Amino acid sequence: MMKQVEGYVERITYRNEDNGYSVIYLSNPEPKADEDDEVCCVGFFSFVSEGEYLVINGRETVHKSYGPQIQVESYETKRPSSQVAIEKYLGSGAIKGIGAALAARIVRRFGEKTFEIIENEPERLAEIKGISMKMAVSVAKQFNDKRQMRQSVIFLQEYGISVNMAVKIYKFYGEKIYEIMQQNPYRLAEDIAGIGFKIADTIALKAGFNQDSEFRIKAGILYVLQQSGSNGHCYLPETELIDETAGLLGIERENVERELDNLTLNKELVIEECDGERRLYQSNLYYMEMNCGRMLHDLNIPYKIKPAVLEKKIAAIEKKDKIELDKMQKDAVFQAVQNGIMIITGGPGTGKTTTINTIIQIMESEGFDILLAAPTGRAAKRMSETSGMEAQTIHRMLEIDGGSLDDDRGGMHFERNETKPLEADVIIVDEFSMVDIYMLNALLKAIVPGTRLIMVGDVNQLPSVGPGNVLKDMIKSEFCNVVKLNRIFRQAAESQIVTNAHKINDGEQISLDNKNMDFFHLERSAGKDVINVTVQLIMKNLPPYVDATSYDIQVLTPMRKGELGVENLNKVLQAYMNPRMDGKNEHEFHGVIFRENDKVMQIKNNYQIKWERKNRFGDVYEEGTGVFNGDTGIIKQIIEAAEVVYVEYEEGKIVEYNFSDMDEMELAYAITIHKSQGSEYPAVILPIISGPRMLLNRNLLYTAVTRAKKCVTIVGSSDTVRRMIKNVNEQKRYSTLCQRIIEMGEYK
Repeated sequence: MMKQVEGYVERITYRNEDNGYSVIYLSNPEPKADEDDEVCCVGFFSFVSEGEYLVINGRETVHKSYGPQIQVESYETKRPSSQVAIEKYLGSGAIKGIGAALAARIVRRFGEKTFEIIENEPERLAEIKGISMKMAVSVAKQFNDKRQMRQSVIFLQEYGISVNMAVKIYKFYGEKIYEIMQQNPYRLAEDIAGIGFKIADTIALKAGFNQDSEFRIKAGILYVLQQSGSNGHCYLPETELIDETAGLLGIERENVERELDNLTLNKELVIEECDGERRLYQSNLYYMEMNCGRMLHDLNIPYKIKPAVLEKKIAAIEKKDKIELDKMQKDAVFQAVQNGIMIITGGPGTGKTTTINTIIQIMESEGFDILLAAPTGRAAKRMSETSGMEAQTIHRMLEIDGGSLDDDRGGMHFERNETKPLEADVIIVDEFSMVDIYMLNALLKAIVPGTRLIMVGDVNQLPSVGPGNVLKDMIKSEFCNVVKLNRIFRQAAESQIVTNAHKINDGEQISLDNKNMDFFHLERSAGKDVINVTVQLIMKNLPPYVDATSYDIQVLTPMRKGELGVENLNKVLQAYMNPRMDGKNEHEFHGVIFRENDKVMQIKNNYQIKWERKNRFGDVYEEGTGVFNGDTGIIKQIIEAAEVVYVEYEEGKIVEYNFSDMDEMELAYAITIHKSQGSEYPAVILPIISGPRMLLNRNLLYTAVTRAKKCVTIVGSSDTVRRMIKNVNEQKRYSTLCQRIIEMGEYK
């Protein structure tokens, strides 16, 4: 039986973010005698919030478990007209900053004209106690944005775009979305995180674009190159690029070849001939490598210093700190003082920290201003702790600005650059193996010749997540002095973590007999047994053993998929470490349940998102922008009505995410070994049984083991561990920084 009901959305008990399917409870503010106060409605809603007023047409049904329902066939959103409904909407949390009490005061003042006042005379809201003029403007903007967003979401759904993605698209483009959809929908892939070429392609084909259209082929080529960048490449050989693009688009190779020339003419691609091979670069990556080669040489200036003076200073530091530097460490100190650029590399326990601290003291004795930095917050924090000086992330040191759509500098940029360089005499950057070509370029642009740059890192760690093979290429080019520390010091040699890491790196098999106190192996052959042991370790055995919480202990795995992959392990570990319970809010996104108190990780750089730090009274004392790939935090609050999630990252940074931005985070009880780069944990658990040979290699195992500070526990197959140590195959990276550095040295 068909029925029409109307009222405001009392609550939303379920919503599928992709297709908008929801279970809502509609409450009539002024019910008649024969009507229920509240009715359950189920169906597809483009975009609704709690408190909104809906007129719904649907079919009455009775669910066997949940009772009477309206199966929604159509609905329309109406502006609430009665004072009761207006107050309910404003007080629902749909408009940030307005709670129930403030909503009541607004409606008492303006009555049924409340919405008219908000739209046309928002400044009058400031007449209400508790509302400033700034807040009044914010309320009006939110109110107008919600109306425009709903219209855009409905429009975008005609192209098969999910509600969640439509909201994200609208927030990026605003009213420009209609023009973009008509002219070039492939722009969505370039501009919107989470869309990618394949989704944009589906949208464009639905919008009537041809399979061999110029826009489509161009977007396909750039997509293939961008994907190769995600795999660490700065270029692709021409044959490889053409084959991948033609296969992706389902078109002839000739069509791709034709468009390559057009992209080259438009300066979006650079083609380079080398040894009979044509290499294709995105223009920005080609010129970044070239500019980095030039800037590195510009900084590599020799400095004169009397050896006897330096030796005397080193001896004084050794006496004061009760240390003794070995020959290579002293050489590193000499090279740092005598050269504009130098690289220090070495594995765990080889004295990198002691060497850095000695260099810092030498430089301070000369009156030099010193900056310390690292690629990640965790690495910067560790550098601060070991040096006693403030260390920052590279992003923060370069003063990142997320930019905006109206920014004439093209969105995200660094305030520190060639026009406003860093004010320092010495810059020391740790964990340099994590630096990709983008970050190297940004860093070098902000350093003027005359400033010493000291790069410290373990060249045997996994390379950067982003494009390039920066540290290896710089060492291979031999353009600057490189000191390789290889002696394991006595105290470090007592750690089986350190000695096993060096054995792994040297290709030596390690003992898995559990006869030491910080390196264990528990043999298991079945996935479910590995999971059971992992849960037991993290919930019971390891926390007291390493004097840490379960949240501090990190599960690292080589893979994302499969029984022992990140996705499944997170689901299992969440059930034990942060189970569902009354009063703990949660939200489902793309099939993953996110819950208050969950451990989460940011999985892509977001330069525009804002963060703030608060004191114990809740007052904001610091603000900034930017959350970066690999940052971990805890979900502090989920508010369904406002559709926001609050995450607290390390150092007390609190970030507000909209539900539509939750594709930027994932659960982090278990993470991939790649994502652990630059981090250190009290204890690490490695569940390993089997996997692809290319993935399970020496480099990966070495990186995983060196993430642990007090204890490593491998759960799984000893045979697989031994095969990993033997397997030196690593994915080849197409990069030419080494070549550029050598070429630029020849031009000097």
